[in-house]
Amino acid sequence: EALAYDDSRYFPQMIEGVVSRIASLVHDEGVLPSEIVIIAPFVSDALQFMLINRLSEAGIKGRAHRPSRALRQEQASLALLTLAKVAYPRWRQYPPEVDVTHALVQAVDSLDLVRAQLLVNHVYTRKSGTLAPFSSVPASVQERISYLLGDRYETLRAWLVGVDQPEEPAEEAPLDHFWSRLFGEVLSQEGFGFHDDVSAAEVTANMIDSARRFRQTIPSAGEGKTFAQEYVELVEQGVFADQYLRSWELTDPETVLIAPAYTFLMRNVPVDYQFWISVGAQGWSQRLYQPLTHPYVLSREWLPGRPWTDADEVAAGQDVLFRLTLGLVRRCRRGIYLGFSELGEQGREQRGLLLMSIQQMLRRLHQEQDDEPHV
Repeated sequence: EALAYDDSRYFPQMIEGVVSRIASLVHDEGVLPSEIVIIAPFVSDALQFMLINRLSEAGIKGRAHRPSRALRQEQASLALLTLAKVAYPRWRQYPPEVDVTHALVQAVDSLDLVRAQLLVNHVYTRKSGTLAPFSSVPASVQERISYLLGDRYETLRAWLVGVDQPEEPAEEAPLDHFWSRLFGEVLSQEGFGFHDDVSAAEVTANMIDSARRFRQTIPSAGEGKTFAQEYVELVEQGVFADQYLRSWELTDPETVLIAPAYTFLMRNVPVDYQFWISVGAQGWSQRLYQPLTHPYVLSREWLPGRPWTDADEVAAGQDVLFRLTLGLVRRCRRGIYLGFSELGEQGREQRGLLLMSIQQMLRRLHQEQDDEPHV
């Protein structure tokens, strides 16, 4: 009774099955979403987007926790970086049209990608990095975008323009102050993209903390640059990761957590239900290949001169899988759902070690049930 599983042919079918079971637990059995976690060996952007969207359609909030990602990889942080460049054209870091389009999609609620691209084509000038008023857009295009969205865009544009007016002090406000005001005065308000979005608010808080600590730690910026310019360049190079204590400690009773397996183990918080997806993937048992920092060969326990063989790799994979699954099972109170699809996220056939182990276990269980005497 503690183990449930479904076979699916395609990856999206498996996702639909997972969301359907979660919706049944939440809506029919009264299980708190915070007592449910979706676990995968790796959580890609596509998988995160698919799960959060499907959960939202089922009336359930979802949030992903991937601390190994760089700050620049979050959509909310990319929007904040782009809006900062637009607000301070003196930096001469003019963002491309595609970045401005995605930033507006994130910043303005209900603005889809098509209308955002149409708006950017008429209001954004790449050579100067400036945004034109919505009133400059042809009337026929304004109707296609809608006046409601145009008014929200104009509110955001006017705020960004007002930040860098000549009457402001010569020394521009610190970047963390800029983002704090932008979030509080515009993005978090109703009608804008970060309103009632816990994940976006968390990313914004991380960005603000990161920029403030950078400013307080670095003694001086590069020649001819401000701290804000230096920080933006370093974030875009992937120097800063999204690792903050609030991300580990955040618990919302109305939110389902989506996390890589090791990230969930590091939280060390038990839940009632776990949903293991893509159990046929190789990532459950395979280690990340890092030839310059091999965790076994470079350990003190390894005999000098002994080569690392395929047999060692297989044994290490089995040991990793054993420790991982044991840790997950010990952090589950009521039930585990195994999500399997014949074809994985990239369309390849799934034949991982975890899947084979589960199949062997199920065969033994069925055999034991068949061997029991019937009354």
